[in-house]
Amino acid sequence: MNSRREFLQQTGWGFGSLALAAMMLDEADAAHSQATDGVLEKLHHPAKAKRVVQLFMAGAASHLDMFDHKPALEKHHGEPSDFGEHVEAFQDGLGPWMKSPFAFKPYGECGKMLSDIVAPLGEVVDDMAFVHNLVGKTGVHSQATYLQSTGFDRPGFPGMGAWISYGLGSMTNELPSFVVLPDHRGYASNGPKNWGSAFLPASTQGTTIFPQRENPIEDLHAKSEFVTAQSDRDGLELLNRLNAKYSDARPGDSRLEARIRSYELAAKMQLAAPEALDISQEPQHILKMYGVDQPGREYPDKINVPEETEYFGRKCLIARRLLERGVRFVQIWSGNDNSFPRRNWDSHENIEQDHPPLSLGMATGTAALIKDLKQRGLLEDTIILWTTEFGRMPSTQGSKGRDHNPYVFTNWLCGGGIKGGISYGPSDQWGYKPLDRDNPTQVYDIHATILHLLGIDHKRLTVRHDGIDRRLTDVHGHVLTDILT
Repeated sequence: MNSRREFLQQTGWGFGSLALAAMMLDEADAAHSQATDGVLEKLHHPAKAKRVVQLFMAGAASHLDMFDHKPALEKHHGEPSDFGEHVEAFQDGLGPWMKSPFAFKPYGECGKMLSDIVAPLGEVVDDMAFVHNLVGKTGVHSQATYLQSTGFDRPGFPGMGAWISYGLGSMTNELPSFVVLPDHRGYASNGPKNWGSAFLPASTQGTTIFPQRENPIEDLHAKSEFVTAQSDRDGLELLNRLNAKYSDARPGDSRLEARIRSYELAAKMQLAAPEALDISQEPQHILKMYGVDQPGREYPDKINVPEETEYFGRKCLIARRLLERGVRFVQIWSGNDNSFPRRNWDSHENIEQDHPPLSLGMATGTAALIKDLKQRGLLEDTIILWTTEFGRMPSTQGSKGRDHNPYVFTNWLCGGGIKGGISYGPSDQWGYKPLDRDNPTQVYDIHATILHLLGIDHKRLTVRHDGIDRRLTDVHGHVLTDILT
């Protein structure tokens, strides 16, 4: 394919108004020119990474059934749970001790114990660093999701991707710096507030893309037949004059500047986004690796592994395509908010029924992403972060479910500057709280570590808001040097 023009003509996306304007604006721009719109004129220290992928399991994935093997639960399964202290359960999840219904076995040279439902990750486990002593502040989904996404457990604060976009700017002038790929069934708790810009410039917020939908990016292309190239040009010229006049009269208001920039970016996205989202030109072995080699397949109503694999794998493949085209931060979500039957990770009723499809789908796509980035030389400067809002209890809820556990859970990291094949900060024998309760890991530490690898001192990237110098890590956080190369 000789040009983007031919691509658009052949795929039927056509030339929308803004695409024509984009070519008028600056068709000669380099697709991956280094951006100058980040507030940091120079990095605080040398960076080991340039970009980030955050994988967010909405609903609270069970560390005990995936990554954090507990022989004590196997030994004492079915016995009355005795935590040795008063436990505040979210619902009624203080039944007997419950072993994982899934078998664990060692993988990789590191011998990491993984369960059957994340077995595909065994191929890449030597590249991963597990943090098993992460603690939260709440067992409420919305607040806990905010905490992991923004560093605060309440609304009104920028997402991590927005902070990184604010500090470092974009690596491309044709695609957004921060892209969000939600679950195709809907948003998780809080919806777009998880990736909003809050008091940062509006241009730093995440751009939502639904790859599985007929129209992945809302309002990117005009649908009306009466729209012509000439009318678009005339309309854009008028808008530019009005916007300039309005902006001159209101200096310091970032909203209009962000809107102007969003229109300019949308113009270029009309050319770049369709190509980035089109996976049909990928080799068959790549499509198979991600589990997306059977397009158009029909699935049963019941949650199932092939469906979850295709949907999550597609987002992972598109994430790789976005990263190699200059997107700096990609957030991939699995699970939507409070769905029944379960289409999220909130397995109060039946871990054995709900977790395997989501987990195997996630593990297949994630393993493919890691291998793909590695073979392209991108993993060495790309950080992958896997997280969820909290964990699940080692005791039973009902007979097969697990209640919320904010007292300890697992994150893992991989890629740029991360030491692979290690487990850091163990949980106790039950997976109930950190083994060392005085020295847990908090989300601030995860965020501080990611910023550090990007060349940013988390204490120095601040914005004055309501009389307070706000930052991603609030007044907390330290870099997890033990997991760094």
